[in-house]
Amino acid sequence: MTTSPKRHGAPPVAANDRSGLAGSPRIKLYKRRIAINHPDPQAGERLLAEALGAVDRDALHGLLKQLVKASVIGQKPDEANLAFMVSMIRSIAPTDSIEAMLVSQMVSVHMAAMHSACRLACIDDLAQHESVTRALTRLSRTFAAQVEALSRHRNSDERTIMVRNLSVQDGGRAIVGNITQHASVIVAEPNAATDAGLVPRHETGLHEETEARQGA
Repeated sequence: MTTSPKRHGAPPVAANDRSGLAGSPRIKLYKRRIAINHPDPQAGERLLAEALGAVDRDALHGLLKQLVKASVIGQKPDEANLAFMVSMIRSIAPTDSIEAMLVSQMVSVHMAAMHSACRLACIDDLAQHESVTRALTRLSRTFAAQVEALSRHRNSDERTIMVRNLSVQDGGRAIVGNITQHASVIVAEPNAATDAGLVPRHETGLHEETEARQGA
């Protein structure tokens, strides 16, 4: 890829803020190389890395090469397909490397599904029709599963549960404080019940009785 004359290592080129991103530069495909069509090679790399969610040049070039292979029509990479795929990835806005890889797979599966749909509309042979229908169904299910995986990944942060109505029966114990749910484990602030004076009455009496015996 000829985006700049010299590259040393893999310095970061992506920024997290995409609010000012007007558009992604076009990619020019040559026989033996890929070029980012932008007056400023470094700015072109940065804009394209932001669009694809790439953290450095190595990640950017790797994703680009994979997308180029997925854009093939008739055994030849297609610039229009590649531009469409980059645009779709940019609109989804991957925020980390996992999302960058997953979203790249999503657009690639979409391209394969639409290719199968095109074949399905153009064939008359019953056996081929059934085969392409099965392929299209699997691709569609895979795409739906990928969308669900992306949603789960983006919503995997900690969830805070707020309790507005609290009812404590006799002998019960209430937890006062912030409660955070981690998977199936509930964590409360330490000594929240004790600090709030919510220790059950029978436990307090037992403590006082023990102290009286020790004093005697």
